[in-house]
Amino acid sequence: MNSDEQKEELYRLVAALPEEKTGAAKCFLELLLDADKELQPKKLVEKMNLLERIVDSFPDATLVVDHKGKVLVWNRAMEEMTGVKREEILGRGEYAYAVPFYGEKRPILANILLGNGTQWGQQYDKIELKGHILVGEGFAPFARGGRGVYFWTLVAPIYDDKGNLLGAVQCIRDIGERKKMEDELRRCSIRDALTGLYNRAFFEEELRRLDRGRSFPVSLILCDLDGLKVVNDMLGHEQGDELLRRAARVIGSCVRGSDVVARVGGDEFAVILPQTDRKTAEEVAKRIYEAVEKDNVQHQDLPLSISVGVATAKDASRPLREVYKEADDAMYVNKLASGKDPRGAVIRALKAALAEKDFHNTERMKEIACMLGEAVGLSREEMDSLRLLVEIHDIGKLGVPDHILFKPGPLTEEERKEIQRHSEVGYRIALSSGELAPVAPYILQHHEWWDGQGYPLGLKEEQVYLLSRILAIVDAYDAMTSDRPYRGAMSHEEALEELKKCAGSQFDPQLVEIFVRLLAGERESCTEKNV
Repeated sequence: MNSDEQKEELYRLVAALPEEKTGAAKCFLELLLDADKELQPKKLVEKMNLLERIVDSFPDATLVVDHKGKVLVWNRAMEEMTGVKREEILGRGEYAYAVPFYGEKRPILANILLGNGTQWGQQYDKIELKGHILVGEGFAPFARGGRGVYFWTLVAPIYDDKGNLLGAVQCIRDIGERKKMEDELRRCSIRDALTGLYNRAFFEEELRRLDRGRSFPVSLILCDLDGLKVVNDMLGHEQGDELLRRAARVIGSCVRGSDVVARVGGDEFAVILPQTDRKTAEEVAKRIYEAVEKDNVQHQDLPLSISVGVATAKDASRPLREVYKEADDAMYVNKLASGKDPRGAVIRALKAALAEKDFHNTERMKEIACMLGEAVGLSREEMDSLRLLVEIHDIGKLGVPDHILFKPGPLTEEERKEIQRHSEVGYRIALSSGELAPVAPYILQHHEWWDGQGYPLGLKEEQVYLLSRILAIVDAYDAMTSDRPYRGAMSHEEALEELKKCAGSQFDPQLVEIFVRLLAGERESCTEKNV
């Protein structure tokens, strides 16, 4: 059988194949005949069927074009990626296969490898020749039904035994998930996790970049969130974190999208304003103050307070790090000159929060404490401290979980230790505030005992501050005569008897004697009035 007869036999066998396979088989046939003139018809058809099954099993979208750019192979994964069936595309050229990827006829990487449309290589995010293989990455906006595909692709040439170029095979892999992960990792590397703003590393890199650039004048705005430590200590880190997020939103709302807003410290934010003079930067600072006031209308329970400093570099004559220091100094001058004390608002919020978690009758306690304080000769200043101490002596309990604080039954040893820590926590909170700092030592000691068996320091007798000893008696009396989750209230008489039993061990005996006499006398006076 001569070569023409062989070719006729091959085409006859191909024509006998199922209709959906005829197009692909003809393309394979032409490619294989070019590659090997001596193949027998049956073996050739078997090879074509096997090759088609192999290519169809590839997980990557795969196409093959001949040296003229006509499609010879279009596998199942390619159909899924483009929505184009192989019967619609096999044998077609003139870049028709690019349309489901890019919405237009244009060379793709396989054509570039074959030497057609090399200028289109610029359309890829990455492109690299590794030996005879061309590797690239890019985005196909029309793939996946118009949803688009970020892809990695590899193109390899197909040669015959004599080294003649027959075509090229291109594999295309959807790397959308990998791209999302890379973008998220990149975002995390330059963003502050809490606020979503840029982080300090990105901020400093941007300063270095601008130092070398032509964006002058460059202005910097430094912002400090006043009172964050107090909020964290008094109300917890969740409230502190929310305050930081609010500050970030307020500052970010006052600048352009092209400006850089970064969290550069625990409570510090910085704004880079390229091509911005001092006057414009001052206007931005003013907008920040106005935005803070507007935000506080919605958050009167915990107002936001921000100190701001501004500095400008007119040209590259000095490093932007120096300008940063100037803005930082200006910010602290603003803080001092304004006389702002956000702690007062925080303390008011603290007292409100404490009232919701406390069983004490604070007003009654203040009245009784002042009665005892006057009886022992406290000064006016000491009386003021005593009133404040009564109000906030249990602030450390804000850090105790409700399930322990309101537990109706006996506490476990671990739960008891948790509650006992409240005097130390309250001490640290009070030290954080100028208003509360004077009573911090009294808070620390109000659970110390006369015999040294109290906590947290194990002090005894007059080692314990007088105000703490007074509070210990008043606190115990109010606790005994109030309902608690684990017991009912004692009577007035029962509470006084309990105080007398504990005089000399838990309480200062002289103070107990005075206290009992005062309350007994007050009770008799009330009885006489009722009669």
